[in-house]
Amino acid sequence: MDPLLGAVLGWLVPVVVVFGVAAIAIAAIAWAIRAARRSPRARARAEAARADAGSALVRLDDEVGELDLEVSLSGALYGGDAPPSLRRARRTAQHVRDQAFEEFQAISDETLAPSETERRARLIRARVDRALGIIAGARADHRQWTDENVSAATQVDAARRRLAVLRESMGDPQALVRELADRFDDSEWADAATAARTALADAAEAEALLDRAGADAADPSRSALADLAMAERRIRSGQSEAQRLEEAHRLISQAAQALTGEFDAARAAVRQAMVTREGLEPVDAERLGTAIREVTSALDALQPDAGRRPTAAVDRIARLRDRLDLALGDARTAQQRLRGARTALPGTLAAARNAIAHAETVVSGSPGASPRVRLAAAQDELAAARQAADPVEALDAARRAMRHAEDAQALAAYARMTRE
Repeated sequence: MDPLLGAVLGWLVPVVVVFGVAAIAIAAIAWAIRAARRSPRARARAEAARADAGSALVRLDDEVGELDLEVSLSGALYGGDAPPSLRRARRTAQHVRDQAFEEFQAISDETLAPSETERRARLIRARVDRALGIIAGARADHRQWTDENVSAATQVDAARRRLAVLRESMGDPQALVRELADRFDDSEWADAATAARTALADAAEAEALLDRAGADAADPSRSALADLAMAERRIRSGQSEAQRLEEAHRLISQAAQALTGEFDAARAAVRQAMVTREGLEPVDAERLGTAIREVTSALDALQPDAGRRPTAAVDRIARLRDRLDLALGDARTAQQRLRGARTALPGTLAAARNAIAHAETVVSGSPGASPRVRLAAAQDELAAARQAADPVEALDAARRAMRHAEDAQALAAYARMTRE
């Protein structure tokens, strides 16, 4: 062997061995770090951090609701407008909550690394804690001002005026329920009946509490604050239930009026699908033909009893239109998709709003953050659908809103079941 070559090899081989071993060691360490970051222990830490952030987010969401109540109540004491500190705290809390909802949904992605999930969850918790601190400070300042400047008797009088407004605005809730009961199936107006009973019960309880608070306010040795606070909550609950009743009545009435048009539009879409099918390859034509037959059969079965269950019928038609669109796929022209979206959009928007209304009832007071986050996503998608200028985009958003609302109901039911 050439002496020069031997010298080079004698120097090069040890260097290669050293660097090779070092590279292998570095790769092994990197693999171990990645494995540790995705280990069961890391996933458990991430899930614990996510659950902790979710619990804090639920508290913030509840506090925002309470703050809405305090802002409306303080407006009566301040001559129609809430104090700036409360209004600023509410804006901040709402902004943090809405952002945290979006981030919490993002960290629910199972493909996210546990370490990243844990990091983001801790950031959510930190932001939520700061918002809760701002709320507590504003509430303490307002309570101090109220104690120093507003008598219990004044607060009771203001609450009585709000109760009177509530009763005047809701009229006779049972009359609306009777109107629905005369025309529609029980399944259509069951939620409306519950809302009517609750609104009346809330108003009656608020009146009794205010009577007791008024008597306590006249006695310096007794405090009226506990009964007054509970009465305010009952008034707020009564307002919410009265609004829920009116919304249910509106949705059912509008669905009943729209039924004929929804069936006509659905059958027109089926006829258009039949025309499209004629130009497809045999395999695609058979697949679309199966969908057409299923949709036609479902419409035929749905129509006879649709008048008694209008919201359920509109919801079903919206899902059948979705099924038909999926079967059509890319077989339609852009113009055909646009026409189809325009005719499917009104019913799908109504179905999405009805699904969200049901979800709002179920999710209210849910112990978990996930149902609230999914409900907020449904509300955002519905708003996007209403604002979209493109009917195709609006239809897609409305369908996403329906899916999110259904998920919110399922998650709320699961959260309650696991808590019991």
